[in-house]
Amino acid sequence: MFKMNSIIYRITGLTFLLIMITVVVLIYLANVQMTQLFQEYLVLQHNGQPAMSMGLSENHFLTSVHESLLWVGLVIVLIGLLASYVLARSITIPLRKLSSAAGKIEKGELEQTVLVKGKDEIGNLAKIFNRMSQVLATNEKMRKELLANIAHELRTPLSIIQGNLEGLIDGVISPTANRFFSMQEEMMRLNRLVTDLRDLSLAEVHQLELKKTPTDMNKIISRAGAMMQPLADEKELKLCYDLAEKLPVLMIDGDRINQVIYNILGNAIRYTLTGGEIHLKSNIRKDQNGTVWVQVVVQDNGPGIEKDDLPYVFNHFYRGEKSRNRQSGGSGIGLAIAKQFVENHNGEISVSSDIGKGTLFSISLPVEG
Repeated sequence: MFKMNSIIYRITGLTFLLIMITVVVLIYLANVQMTQLFQEYLVLQHNGQPAMSMGLSENHFLTSVHESLLWVGLVIVLIGLLASYVLARSITIPLRKLSSAAGKIEKGELEQTVLVKGKDEIGNLAKIFNRMSQVLATNEKMRKELLANIAHELRTPLSIIQGNLEGLIDGVISPTANRFFSMQEEMMRLNRLVTDLRDLSLAEVHQLELKKTPTDMNKIISRAGAMMQPLADEKELKLCYDLAEKLPVLMIDGDRINQVIYNILGNAIRYTLTGGEIHLKSNIRKDQNGTVWVQVVVQDNGPGIEKDDLPYVFNHFYRGEKSRNRQSGGSGIGLAIAKQFVENHNGEISVSSDIGKGTLFSISLPVEG
């Protein structure tokens, strides 16, 4: 049932009122003109002499014309009423669908689709609404997955620490130096995860504090490579450097960008097979707008990333291979942090990969001034 204050009645009433006023005015003018013209016709029929009065047949003719005009006007008014109602429904039905879907979203049912076939403003509004609904549903799903993943990542070290402490209290585990060192490692992993999550959340809302100083990008690359060299040596991996000379000095937060290189290089070492190679490159490029960029490339010859996984590698806790455990797969936020840190420097980061040939990460930072 429609409420009396529904927009369908207002549109119908307003349109009907305009049609009715137009018809009434036209009928009135037609009647006046008809009478006047008929009288002039009678004058002409009497050789220019004014007629004394109209006879019964003349009055009957005028009455018939007036009644015909009234009936025509009534039919037009009824057609106008029907057309007004149809027009109002064509506008209000899609709006009611949008209103109903919006009400469901308000109640938490985020994934709503409104079927509107029109290509007018309402149809465009429905398309925008559907996209918004899909984005909300996707974000809600990602939020739930993020909370679940955070809980999982936090629970593992906490469970290890709790188990060791309970064992020590009950006397089941000997209080050796190795035991305490293992617990300290889990505490450090827990602290690192919490710190990374805090930095990631700040970076995503562009509230991360950046301590920018003049920085040589080649030094950051070399330092990150040196820090990761022992891990590369364990897998007999070769780190190859191809660094451009005389790179422009960048105004960046060196520690944040160092963490970016560290995370990407760590991923390359983790997934490159024993005996493989990892190439670290730097160069200068200029885009079509004349902006100068310092580009850093980390390329490995590992197994590569599946095409379906590439769009999601920078998502929180995303792992292409579901079988990867915490030791082989890391925490799952390293690349997400890298992306946000680079974008907070107004930079760009991208990835490309060929199965069986390897993966290439590209980082570009603008040269300011």
